[in-house]
Amino acid sequence: MIGRLKGIVAGKSAEGVLVDVGGVGYDLFVPLSTLATLPALGQAVVLSVHTHVREDELRLFGFESDRDRSAFRTMLKVSGVGPKLALAVLGALSGDDLSRAVGEGDVKRLSAIPGIGKKTAERMILELSGKLVQESGEASVPGPAGGVFAQLGVALVNLGFKPVQVDRVLGELRKESQDDGFEVLLRRALGRLKE
Repeated sequence: MIGRLKGIVAGKSAEGVLVDVGGVGYDLFVPLSTLATLPALGQAVVLSVHTHVREDELRLFGFESDRDRSAFRTMLKVSGVGPKLALAVLGALSGDDLSRAVGEGDVKRLSAIPGIGKKTAERMILELSGKLVQESGEASVPGPAGGVFAQLGVALVNLGFKPVQVDRVLGELRKESQDDGFEVLLRRALGRLKE
């Protein structure tokens, strides 16, 4: 799998970029945000790459940061979101902005992106919650709708627990303890995370 390319910008189009690496041209699909930051033709460029393999095709997707590539890969796990739609999302929002929108439960912001309706935006918030990490290292957890659970998620990630672990434990606690306070939930979460 190709994970990173360093070469010369040999061509640009509305869909992507052609990068010359030692005489071999790699055609990469890139989000509009990355396209806007590309250097001029003939200049050096470094891109984080996601190699997308299907039975009948191999596509390369390029990103200006590892964070954006990670957000892209995470979005591909959401049902109904394919590479084209994930690319459109990252063209409108950076990885950090997406993480914030998911964490705040901002359906309006997500559904403003072409190709994403209200139902897809709601599904993205549900399925991406706790799985996207901002540059600060905080997991995206539902904001106003999450209340004490949002605070709990941020606290646990800041204590050094992995977002995947935090998401699992928060899911368990949501089913069991809707009315408990922050301190009680924190003790329970810590007990389960240290098991």
